[in-house]
Amino acid sequence: MGITRRQLLKFSGIGMLGAVIFAGCRIPEREFLAESPVLIPEDLVEGQDAYYATLVRPSTGVESVLVRVMEGRAKKIEGNPDHPLSRGKHTAQAEASLQELYHPDRIATPLRRVTGAERGSGQYEEISWEAALDELEMKLKEYSGNPKNVAMITEPLRGVLGTVVGRFASNYGATQLTFETVDQTVVRSVFKQMFNQDRLPVFDVKNAHYVLSFGADFLSTWHAPLHYNWQYGEFRGTDLGERGTLVQIEPRFSMTAANADTWVPINPGTEGVLALAIADEIVKKGIGNVTAMASLGTVISAHALPLATSAEVTNIPESTIVEMAHDFAKHQPGVAIGGGLAAAQTNGSFNMTAVYLLNALVGNIGKKGGILFNPAAPLKDVTSNAAATPLTEFQQFADRMRGNDVKAVLVHGADPVHGLPGAVQFRQSVKENVEFVASFSNFMDETTALADLILPDLVPMESWGDDVSDPGPGYEAIALQQPVVMPFVNVRSFGDVLLAAAEGLGGGMTRGLPWATMKDAIRANSEELYKLNRGSIQQYPSFEDFWVGVLQRGGWWDTKATSKDSTVAKINKVSGDPVPTFSGDKGQYPFHLLPFLSHSMGDGRDAHLPWLQATPDPITTAVWSTWVELNPHSAKDLDVKEGDIVEVISPKGTVEAQVYVNPATPPSVVSVPIGQGHTSLGRFAEGIGSNVMNIVDALSDADTGALAWGATRVKLRLTGKHKRVPKFEGMVVPRLLDPDIGGSGPLTPGGRLYKISNGKDHKGHH
Repeated sequence: MGITRRQLLKFSGIGMLGAVIFAGCRIPEREFLAESPVLIPEDLVEGQDAYYATLVRPSTGVESVLVRVMEGRAKKIEGNPDHPLSRGKHTAQAEASLQELYHPDRIATPLRRVTGAERGSGQYEEISWEAALDELEMKLKEYSGNPKNVAMITEPLRGVLGTVVGRFASNYGATQLTFETVDQTVVRSVFKQMFNQDRLPVFDVKNAHYVLSFGADFLSTWHAPLHYNWQYGEFRGTDLGERGTLVQIEPRFSMTAANADTWVPINPGTEGVLALAIADEIVKKGIGNVTAMASLGTVISAHALPLATSAEVTNIPESTIVEMAHDFAKHQPGVAIGGGLAAAQTNGSFNMTAVYLLNALVGNIGKKGGILFNPAAPLKDVTSNAAATPLTEFQQFADRMRGNDVKAVLVHGADPVHGLPGAVQFRQSVKENVEFVASFSNFMDETTALADLILPDLVPMESWGDDVSDPGPGYEAIALQQPVVMPFVNVRSFGDVLLAAAEGLGGGMTRGLPWATMKDAIRANSEELYKLNRGSIQQYPSFEDFWVGVLQRGGWWDTKATSKDSTVAKINKVSGDPVPTFSGDKGQYPFHLLPFLSHSMGDGRDAHLPWLQATPDPITTAVWSTWVELNPHSAKDLDVKEGDIVEVISPKGTVEAQVYVNPATPPSVVSVPIGQGHTSLGRFAEGIGSNVMNIVDALSDADTGALAWGATRVKLRLTGKHKRVPKFEGMVVPRLLDPDIGGSGPLTPGGRLYKISNGKDHKGHH
């Protein structure tokens, strides 16, 4: 009699491991345990460390790491020096993944809501995995007559797990949604439109001489900051002693702005107007790529505003616009990056099209120091494009729930209850209108707290998986994830549970899902890689030898397998309205609200990890709190000081936050970090700060439907309460150069430009 997928689940926590060995990395050779994969804990040597290559998945992006394991316990995480994206580096978020493994609030066994208990009451009973799987299969069979009544909501997934989830949803007929609080929908859509690319590109910062960044805080939270941090190090100094120039155009003083040569605080939503003004100056002066100017000149002239008008709209002096245009065209190769707040507007697509047009105008598409395309994954069963579902589709889905058209929701790796704007009313819709909710979560986040059935997942260091890096290195690359420790609690892999459920449902559900476990799927794809006989691991005498090799190195890549797609931009028009729309009348709501991802906790999914709660914000050094960054002149007008608690009021709601007086905050804006204000997620997250997403209006980009999270206006109201802002030890008061008064002091309404560097850099740039 054959063994079933469900039976295999009993053994899925025990996996074959590949110990890692590297030459030239900084780990002492004597600490290596290098041998063929064997079972844990049979490979245990008391007092001997072993390093294993695997993946961790913090909110800032997937990272290839080495995990130091001693006597069955993971002790330390370091960057994988062999992986082309990690290059031995890792983030604080990756380091904190250890706390997820040993967390006291981790869900340790399947849970079922107590019969008769109100949904969201927190009343659960422990059940066996057999009972949990039986209930899941029973519910899926019950709704199979009209499978569109069932929805699956996950994080954006790449690799084999993305394939498994996609095929499960497709074969069953379920609605599939992917959720991120702050997503890349606009950027992805514009690249698809302009360059016919399904994957995000590589912005080749390290080889650029000049970088114009519009809204993208790529050194902190935007789009794989680990990757761009080491690139930035190369960009700032080479063996030749040259130093690249970075200009950050952003209404908030971010980490990237703090590291820029020049910070240009721009009016929110006008980044596209500025980009077109720069492009128009390049064309008029004939200083761009000759071929590109001939093909794009008509489009640019049709949409660019007069220089004086552009200066007025953006609040950037004409002389500064002209200077940026000439510097960008002259100091090549150069690259223009767009994203973050520039894309988070109702005219986000217009802004991004204008920004990326600059790269085409100087002929830097597909060239070193410009924009490099990433090829698709080398295997058909590995998903390489992980796009999030736009806000407008979530709004339609919430409407469906309120219309009782959705009977069941399955959730994994996503917390839309906490992350969607309160105006969507997602929590109410799930709580009151859905018959059955199942969550595959490690922790009791806000969405999981509404579940009827909880089937806890493995954490990454206990799991099999893979990832097609986003962004990629510019060539084919697949990273592998292997378990480095045995599960400490009674949990099972989300992918394995889906495969077992598919077998239980029978019929067509098993078509396209031929694997019993995720490990089987990873091995099957690795066999296909082996057959290619190329790349970083090749010429092995057998697949088993190859399998050990890819686990030891943490993946496979082929530096010669680059994108063969066209490098010519196809731009017939700059779509969308150059003028953004904002929620709230300027007279009543005088400030632009600029939410920003937490440097340590991202969108808040990592708020349950105390190491990250205690990691200071690099600009304010604040920890364990929600604050509102306020210009000193605005603070004086409101008669508030640091630590005063104010109500931040939008047309959609109110949250409280502590004032942080920041001289680098323009007078017309206030900034509040995303990620706090949890009502669930454990002892280290609950009751800390406020959730700014509750007051963000549900406006969207006109072309893509993506959330325009930077398009809400607010006002501030004093509460009379005061509490000291918790900060890292020490106090540093930043001082800025105010061009209007020619001295050191806070940024004033007239002060528009912050130059960090004085004089000329090594290349002679101003």
